[in-house]
Amino acid sequence: MTRRKILSLLLAVNVAVLLAVLGYKIYLYANAPTGSALLVSQIERIEETALDRDTLSFAVVGQVNNSIGVFEERILPRINLSEADFMVSAGNIVSAGGEDKYRAILGTLGHLRKPYLLTFGQNEVEDFGAGRFYQRFGPYFYSVSLDAARLVFLDATGRTPTDWQERWLRDILDARDERPIIVFLGHPLLDPVPETLFEPDTGAWSEPEARTRLLDLLQRLGADVVISAGASTYSDQTVDGIRHIVTGGAGGLVLNDDTSFYHYLTLKVGPAGVDVKMIPVETAPSLMARRVEGAWFYIYSLFYVGIWNFLLGFTALVLLGVYLYRRLFRDRSYYPSYDMPDPVELGRPLRIAMFTNSYLPFTGGLPLSVERLKRGLEAQGHEVLVVCPSYGTTQTEPSVWRVPALAREGSMIRLANPFHLRTWKRLREFSPDVVHLHHPFWLGTLGLRLARRLRVPAVFTYHTRLEHFAHIVPLPGALFRNVVAHWIINRFANRCDSVIVPTPVTRDYVRLIGVHVPVDVQPTGVDTELYCNQPAERLSQLRGEVNPDSRLLLITVARLSPEKNLSFILKAMGALRDRGAPRFRLLVLGEGEERATLEAMIDELDLQDCVRLVGEVASDDVPSWLRISDIFVFASASETQGMVVLEAMAAGLPVVAVNSSGIDAFVENRETGYATPETLEIWTETLHGLMVSGRKRERMGAAAREAAMKHSVEAFSASVLSIYKAAISKKAASEDKAK
Repeated sequence: MTRRKILSLLLAVNVAVLLAVLGYKIYLYANAPTGSALLVSQIERIEETALDRDTLSFAVVGQVNNSIGVFEERILPRINLSEADFMVSAGNIVSAGGEDKYRAILGTLGHLRKPYLLTFGQNEVEDFGAGRFYQRFGPYFYSVSLDAARLVFLDATGRTPTDWQERWLRDILDARDERPIIVFLGHPLLDPVPETLFEPDTGAWSEPEARTRLLDLLQRLGADVVISAGASTYSDQTVDGIRHIVTGGAGGLVLNDDTSFYHYLTLKVGPAGVDVKMIPVETAPSLMARRVEGAWFYIYSLFYVGIWNFLLGFTALVLLGVYLYRRLFRDRSYYPSYDMPDPVELGRPLRIAMFTNSYLPFTGGLPLSVERLKRGLEAQGHEVLVVCPSYGTTQTEPSVWRVPALAREGSMIRLANPFHLRTWKRLREFSPDVVHLHHPFWLGTLGLRLARRLRVPAVFTYHTRLEHFAHIVPLPGALFRNVVAHWIINRFANRCDSVIVPTPVTRDYVRLIGVHVPVDVQPTGVDTELYCNQPAERLSQLRGEVNPDSRLLLITVARLSPEKNLSFILKAMGALRDRGAPRFRLLVLGEGEERATLEAMIDELDLQDCVRLVGEVASDDVPSWLRISDIFVFASASETQGMVVLEAMAAGLPVVAVNSSGIDAFVENRETGYATPETLEIWTETLHGLMVSGRKRERMGAAAREAAMKHSVEAFSASVLSIYKAAISKKAASEDKAK
C-alpha cells in the first residue's frame, strides 16, 4: 500500500471518528434526561426513612469529580452495604459542569441504592453547568428538616447573593432548636489543616469580612458542624464551638500520601450530638504505588468522562493540520500544464464505457450530448457502452446497459442501483480502455470506482452547473450554492485523470475552484446536416399547424423547471404585447414539473393567444420546429454550454439569450444574436428590435448557421477521442513510474 493510500485511509478514519463523535454529541443533547428537580424525590425518600426517628446515619463524600475507579467502584459499594440511610455530596461531585459530565454522574448515581443530597460546588457551575444542575437536581441552596437533625446546603459559588442566603438562614434556624444543625458549603471557611499542595477552592465567603460575618451568624444560630469540599484532603478542626470538616477524598486529584488520601465520612446524629468518622479507602501498599494508582484513577476518570471531548478535539486538530498542510506545504500550480504525453495508438478501436444519470428516452441537453458522442465514436469504428438508469423500457440495446432504478422522481431523476452486481460483471466483461463520466455523483461515482478497479483512465465532462439546482437538494440553498456544489465538482474532478468542459468560461471556473488535473475545452457537437436538410413538405405542414395566421414565431427548447427561467420569458412576452410588438407566437418545447405554474402564469398575464406550451417533442423532430421559427429565445443561466442554443444556430436562427457561461462562447453580440444581462427591460427591448427588422434577422441567422458548422458531431467525437488517447497515455506513464 502506497503512502498516499495509507494517509487517505487514516484521514478517512479520522473523518469517520469526527462524524461519530458529532453524532454522539447531537444524540447527547437531543436525548438529555427529561427528569427535573431530582432532589425533591430524594428528600421525600429521606423524610420517609427518617420519620419519627431521633437518630440517623449517613455518608458524606467530597471531591468526587466523576471518579470511576474510587467513587463508583470502591466507595459506592461500601455505602450500599453500610447502615447509612442516605448519602451527601459536600460539593464537586462532577469534574466540570458540561453536559457529558452531568450525564456521567447520573449514570454513576444510578448504582447507589440509597437517596442522596448534593451541595452546589465550584465544579458544578463550570462550563455553564449551573443551569444543568438547576434543571436536573433543584435549587442551589436549600434545607432539609428531619426529626434527628437539620441539614442546610448553601451556595458558595456566588450564583446566589450572600446577603439573601444569610437572611434566609436567620429565617429558618433557631438557636433554641435542640436538633444538631449541619451546614454543607462548597468551599472551606477555614484553611484546611494540614496544608495542601493545591490551593483550596474559594467562593462567596472567601474574603475575610464575608467569612467572619458568616461564621458569626452560624455561631449565633447554633450550627454544630460545617462540612466542605474544595480541597483533596481531610481536615477536622473546631473553632468557637463549631466543628469545621473538609473532606476531599472521594476521587479528585489525590496525591495518595499522609495528608491527601482517598476517604469518605460516616455521620451519626441524634440526641447525643454528631459523631463523625473518617473511613479511609484501601490503596496500594507503598507510597510510590499509591501515587501511581492515584494518577491512574485520575486519568481513568478524565478519559472515561471526557473521551468524547478528547476525540472531538483531537480529530478536529488532525483535520486542521491536514488542511494547513495542503494549503501551505503542498506544491500547487495555478497554470495549466502543457507537458502532456502524446496520444497513444493502440492499433485497434477503443472500448469506451460512459456513465450517466440520465439518458434517452428522457430528452434533455445532457442525454442528447451523450448520445451524439456515442454515435460519433461508433461511426469511427469504436465500441461504446452507455451505463444509465432504466426508464422501464424492455427493449434490448446492445450498446446500452440499463441499471435498475431504486427510486424515481418525475421524468428526469432516476436513482439507479449503484450496487447492482450484474453491472460490475458487465463492465468487467466489456473491459473498457477508458471510462467517461458525465455526472460527479451516483452512477458517476460508480464509474470512477470501476475505472480505478480496472486501472483505466477516468475522463469527466462537466455538463451542469450544480449550484443552480439548489431547489431540488435537501440542504439550505445558500449552503449548497456557495459551498457544497463547488466542493462536489472539485473533489470529483481531481480524482479523475482528465476533465472536459464545453466553454472557456467553464474552464476558468473549474480552475478557480481548485481543479488541477488536465482540463480540455470541447463543446458538444451538433448534427448540422440534420438541421440544414429538413423536408420542405414537413416544414410546410408543421408551419400550417402551429402558425396558421403567419405570425412571427419565437421558440425556446427547455425543460419546464425553475433553473430554466421560463417565467422571465413569459414576463417579456407580456411586455412585448403591451408595447405593440409585431404579432408573435412563442413556442415552448419541453416538459417538466413547472408546467402547472407556467400555465397559471400564462392565464394571469393573459398570454393564451400568443404562448403555446408544446410539451415533449421527439429529438428527431426538434430541427423541424426550429426551422419554421424566426428567433430563438433563451433565459437559462444554469447552462455550461447551452447546447440547444447551438442547435438553434445550426437551424439558422438568430438568438436572444440571457448572458451566462453557456452562452457567451457561441452567441456573438450583433453577429449571431444577442446575449444581454438578466434584466427584463433590456432583454425585451433587444428582442423587440430584432422582431421589427427582417433584414437583421436574416443576416444574423446566416452568421449563426455558419458558426454552428464548426461544431459538427464528427469534429466533436474526433476531439474527444484525442482526449481519451492522451488520458490513456498519461495513465500508462504513471503506472510505469509507480513500478
